[in-house]
Amino acid sequence: MNILTYQLTAPLARGPYVDLATWAKQLASCPFTRQVERAIWGGFHADRLGYAFVAGYSAALAQLLVHAATSQGSQGSRASRPFPERPFPARLCLCATEAGGGHPRAIATRLDKQGGALVLNGEKTFATLATVSEELLIVASRGIEADGKNRLRVVRVKPNAKGVQIIAREPLAFAPEIPHAIVRLTDVVVENDDVLPGDGYDHYLKPFRTIEDTHVLASMVGYLSGVGRTYSFTKDVMAELVSLALALVDVGARDPRAPLTHIVLAGLFAQGRRLVASLGPEWEKASEEERTRWQRDQALMMIADSVRGKRTEAAWKSLVPA
Repeated sequence: MNILTYQLTAPLARGPYVDLATWAKQLASCPFTRQVERAIWGGFHADRLGYAFVAGYSAALAQLLVHAATSQGSQGSRASRPFPERPFPARLCLCATEAGGGHPRAIATRLDKQGGALVLNGEKTFATLATVSEELLIVASRGIEADGKNRLRVVRVKPNAKGVQIIAREPLAFAPEIPHAIVRLTDVVVENDDVLPGDGYDHYLKPFRTIEDTHVLASMVGYLSGVGRTYSFTKDVMAELVSLALALVDVGARDPRAPLTHIVLAGLFAQGRRLVASLGPEWEKASEEERTRWQRDQALMMIADSVRGKRTEAAWKSLVPA
């Protein structure tokens, strides 16, 4: 059964999930292998938008590593190192944002050699799922190049490694089930093999923004499909959701760095926003608890909206020069 048929015909199983650990066990049972399909499946079974987001975010990180492994040889000798054979765990966290933001220039966390060892020092101010992750992917600087570019790398770090401190942040006003944290790194010793091959920005941070948008939107589409099945939304609404899912499966297979991918994805977000805005009468069919959570949490769809807008504008300029 493909994921589109699954959305329309699979037996409903939407919780309740009492905590994130229970939800993680449910995610582990997903029968699909492609990450966009896993995001849709997770959203379909989620009993709240926050858990759907976790499914999308986790699938996005898994897809990022697939992308990095296949594209690592495109830039320089460093990128030509073999991708690590040691498998990555299912629960990961990408730690990039610092006090100055998430832009490459704002990355002040350092990866330096000290006495023959590689050592991490710095602080990440907003790390999603860090408190429940089995491994952290730390974006760190190796210094500033002659052209002023911040030379970034991504480093694998265990949350319980010596010198790692994870401090839970207060829950956000929306989707409080999603934990965020501050990650402090003090003289954290890492092995050479823990430094992932490839440029930290070109191979990881930059494509992840598109990959995350794709998979998180897919998980939200899956969530609305589950809600629609539960509360008998109209067939027209269900058809729109399946059409969005099909388009997202296609986008998920495209190069996340390509301008056309950015433009198509922007169109899907616009379509999704229009659909969400039209669902008021359908939500009246839902339970008060689920409807109230949705009203509280739908701000998730607006996260990084300005960044998406700038990326889309740049994509249009590259395809259709003025």
